[in-house]
Amino acid sequence: MLITDPTKKLSFNRCISDGDLVIVYERHDIMKAVKVCENSVLQNRFGVFKHSDWIGKPFGSKVFSDKGGFVYLLAPTPELWTLVLSHRTQILYIADISFVIMYLEIVPGCLVLESGTGSGSLTTSLARAVAPTGHVYTFDFHEQRAASAREDFERTGISSLVTVGVRDIQGEGFPDDFVGMADSVFLDLPQPWLAIPSAGRMLKQDGILCSFSPCIEQVQRSCETLRSNFTDIRTFEVLLRTYEVREWKTDCSKVDEGGSVGFPPCKRRQPSNERSVQDNPSSLQVMARPSAESRGHTGYLTFARLKCLS
Repeated sequence: MLITDPTKKLSFNRCISDGDLVIVYERHDIMKAVKVCENSVLQNRFGVFKHSDWIGKPFGSKVFSDKGGFVYLLAPTPELWTLVLSHRTQILYIADISFVIMYLEIVPGCLVLESGTGSGSLTTSLARAVAPTGHVYTFDFHEQRAASAREDFERTGISSLVTVGVRDIQGEGFPDDFVGMADSVFLDLPQPWLAIPSAGRMLKQDGILCSFSPCIEQVQRSCETLRSNFTDIRTFEVLLRTYEVREWKTDCSKVDEGGSVGFPPCKRRQPSNERSVQDNPSSLQVMARPSAESRGHTGYLTFARLKCLS
């Protein structure tokens, strides 16, 4: 969770207070962000939950409804916020975000420029990476989208680390106020090659730029532009494959003569005693298989380092 004070130093408040944002966790694919209000209630399939029962409890607590159902109250970390935020645009997910922060060499104290802001998924993680003394300046050409992102950053407690601007970076470039000051620049634009010359002017010597593009044609044109002032140009595609690990109870008496039980091979748990499978007609087995909901291609990440003048 990111709760910041006016001096831009992170402070960690581990107990829930009236007005806090919490992530209500029902299961791994059902979560929602809820603002705590003492007189409010949350209703879901598990029953009615009073917010007043949440106040004073530490984040991570298990709370019960009037029907005995329960949920967990989690802190709004950047990882969880990415999973529950409103999708005003296509967002970056955890695999791409972690890769971006690593390759942009972002550490506390960095000044980072971003365009466009979109739903603010990446911005939230960038803010935590530069905290407590760094800052993220993010720009979006869409005024309403920028205003919504600004409200979200207030809710998640990172507004002192992020400044949201309304600007057409493709057409106007970044503000001259940042010339030679940025440690890193991130571009998520339809035509990033139009903003690359301006981004190069903003970067410090040896600074790094990253451009996210869903299509390889965008990557090719961006790389052509990057070659004039950048070096170490590399493009990556991050593919994440998740697995489900479950226990299955099988009837070993149905094993045919060839030894098949009618499902894919799996690793058998070692029984607590020395009896053979034939002596144990039902057995717990562990099966691992790819998740049916695995996310495939999201986009291409192109990184480049500004050439040194000397």
